[in-house]
Amino acid sequence: MKVLLIDDEQAMLTALSQLLSRIEGVEIVGMIRSSEEAVTFAAQHVVDLAFIDIMIAEDSGLTLALELRKMNTDLDIVFVTSHKEYALDAFDVYPLDYIVKPVSLKRLEETVARAARGRAEKLDSGNVDSLKRLSVAGLGGLQISSKQEDSLKWTSRKSQELFAYLLLCRGNRATKVRILEDLFPDREGKNSEFYLNTALYQLRRTLSTYGIKEILSSDREHYQMSLEQIKIDFIEFEERLSGFHTIDENNEEAAIAVEKMYTGDLFDDKAYGWALVERERLIDLYEAFAKRLAKWLLENNQIRQAVQISKRLVRRNELDEEANMLLMHGFAALKDRLALQLHYKQYEALLKQELNIQPSAELAEWYGRL
Repeated sequence: MKVLLIDDEQAMLTALSQLLSRIEGVEIVGMIRSSEEAVTFAAQHVVDLAFIDIMIAEDSGLTLALELRKMNTDLDIVFVTSHKEYALDAFDVYPLDYIVKPVSLKRLEETVARAARGRAEKLDSGNVDSLKRLSVAGLGGLQISSKQEDSLKWTSRKSQELFAYLLLCRGNRATKVRILEDLFPDREGKNSEFYLNTALYQLRRTLSTYGIKEILSSDREHYQMSLEQIKIDFIEFEERLSGFHTIDENNEEAAIAVEKMYTGDLFDDKAYGWALVERERLIDLYEAFAKRLAKWLLENNQIRQAVQISKRLVRRNELDEEANMLLMHGFAALKDRLALQLHYKQYEALLKQELNIQPSAELAEWYGRL
């Protein structure tokens, strides 16, 4: 469980940290001394449980708790304070617990155990995906559907684009200035702010139709969208991809399934200039993984599967020598001499036509030996 500690007194942070570190399953991800730092940290990190002082310097811990809850509706909050008089007000935030100093290890163990039980019950009530209200298919285009499998109806293209933009923020806050620059580069000053406010209003209306208007939050300078209730294919793809440090017989089928998840490039049919860097990053991740998988399959006599993946790589980039070489190795392993000869000649002609070069010496020598 990822735990965040927020208190303006360093001594209290140290004491809490020492006690909590003795509890199994607790990972202290941050120790923060101001409300502003806490909001910034929570926007950039995963936090399951936050221990918050009621009074943080001149700021109210109650106000901070409300702000953090807007950002993460599943966040469990525990108030740790010497101010007993705030207990009634604190429960307006629906905290998990309210602990009055001094704090004991036993009391903290009980609180952490309660938080763990609550999270386990949420998972036991059904598959995590059943809690998702929307599904986003961003690989190969942009299709958003509700739990009932009907596509979202957008009031305007800009409200849809704002939704896609906030998706790429992955639950983190986006500054208004940056959004204006990226989504409304041709507008200036008040004019651009008017169009942004209009798009925001239209997006809220669309989300309201599906009962999730609260996932979108904003203040004067920032906008943020919680992803807790949204299933997103490109995020799931990257999360699953990160688990393949090696490919072997134990995870071969899972690796093939992940490769098939990549059904196209990010927002492929949308001319979103602000998404180009992220699109290229995901392309690089996919192609590196697909080549690694194809090589492993060739080495382990899974030739036809390797050929299928190599063909997809070549279709994506006909000039990619590594992908072409993988495909030709597959044809050679299948002893399909005609397919090998035909593909080599086609590749050789394409290089001459497009780049006025010959295949590399390595490829030419390998082909010549065959």
